[in-house]
This record gives sequence, C-alpha cells and structure tokens, in this order.
Amino acid sequence: MLIKEYVKDNLTCKVFSDRDSMGKAAADQIAATMRELLARQDEINMVFAAAPSQNDVLRHLVEEDVDWSKVTAFHMDEYVGLGDGDEKTFAHYLNAALFDRVRMKAVYYIGSAGDVGTLCERYEKLLKEHPIDIVCLGIGENGHIAFNDPHVADFRDKKAIKLVDLDEKCRRQQVNDKTFDTLDEVPKYAVTLTVPTLVSAKYMFCVVPTANKADAVFHTMHDAVSEKVPATILRRHPHAVMFTDKESAEELMKAQ
Repeated sequence: MLIKEYVKDNLTCKVFSDRDSMGKAAADQIAATMRELLARQDEINMVFAAAPSQNDVLRHLVEEDVDWSKVTAFHMDEYVGLGDGDEKTFAHYLNAALFDRVRMKAVYYIGSAGDVGTLCERYEKLLKEHPIDIVCLGIGENGHIAFNDPHVADFRDKKAIKLVDLDEKCRRQQVNDKTFDTLDEVPKYAVTLTVPTLVSAKYMFCVVPTANKADAVFHTMHDAVSEKVPATILRRHPHAVMFTDKESAEELMKAQ
C-alpha cells in the first residue's frame, strides 16, 4: 500500500507499507512504460541492477503482461576476477531472477573474466548500438548507483563503462546483503556503467527497500546534487521514480 509520496526537483519518491507492495507497484509501472514504448517502437533496450534489493520488483515483473521477445537486456555492473560461471557474479543473479524466466530478444553480459579493457570496449560498442530506454536500478548504502561510488562517480564521465575500485562501505554492503560471507571475499574491483550512461535512459525506476538504505534515501532527496551522493543525479532526470518501503524511507519521513 502506498503511504507517502515526496517530490524533490524532478524525482518522485513513493513510500510503501512493505516490500511486496513496493515491488508490485514498481513492476506495474515498469511494465506499463514498456508497453507504452512498444506501442510506438519495434523494440526496447533495458538495463537491470543485480542485488537482493531488486528481488521484489523482479519477482513481480516476470509475471507482467509484456512482450519480452522485443526486449534487449543489459546489466549495469559486474565484479572483476570471478569466473564467468561463478554464482557470485551479477550475471548469475540476473539469470536466476529474470533472464532465464522470460524469453528476451537478446541478453548482453559484461563478463567477469578476461581483459578488462576488451570487456569495456565490447560493451560500450553494444550500448552505442542499443540506446537505453529503461534503467531498473537501486541505490547503495553509500549513495552509489551501479558501482559509481562517491570517490569514482563522475557526472560528466566521457566513458560509457569503466573499471572502478570499490570503497569499503560498498564492499561491506555485499556482506550485509549476505551475497558474501566476509569482507575479504568481496572483490575489490568491478566494471560499471558510468553515471552519464545510466541517466541517458528515457526512464529510470529505482527500487530501494530495507532500513540499511534509510540514510541513502534521505541524502538522495535532501543533499545537493553532486558526486558526494551519486544517486542525487536522479533528481535531474525528467522521468525518474524511486520506490521505497517504510523502513528505507524512515529517515525521510522523520524529516518531513
């Protein structure tokens, strides 16, 4: 159930009573936008985040009435150094949550093994050939989008995708999310779509549940738009919506 709605600059933040209703509402709006786009163009290109925060929206999204055969999918980041078949990769997560459950036109993976420069060159070429229509993302505990942590985020980045080192708070989030057992297991490097690449999308749908994200949601809505909180860039996008539950929006609601 929707319990609150806030607007800051161009960004609308919707607060729901629980994760399930948050995920269902986000899936409904994403699917409606997909259908609207497919009514006027032959196919659409989408970018998906891979994280436990996306479980609810993806679970509902696969049940939506959309023509997935006209969708080309990308993912927004990937660890460096894991084998391409490793269960810790974001590709593995997205396969289980989405890509193996619907029949898409194409799925393009970044890859985790091999020369990073080659991976980035290949993916940048694919992104240029497939302008992004929809990005489905989350926000990190440090305010990152994709793996654009504050120390590497660049709102004027010339690259479409790049190698980054992950800050400790970002790496600790992976332990908090139980995707890794210890900090030492979390890779120190990743490849990520840059901020300009993400915001080039026509539509952005950001899903951010749990109390661990309460500070990030607050700062996204209240801080100045800057790389110090990379997610604040969502407030400049003409078609961005953030979906939260009451736990992730707790600090935001206290401030109103």
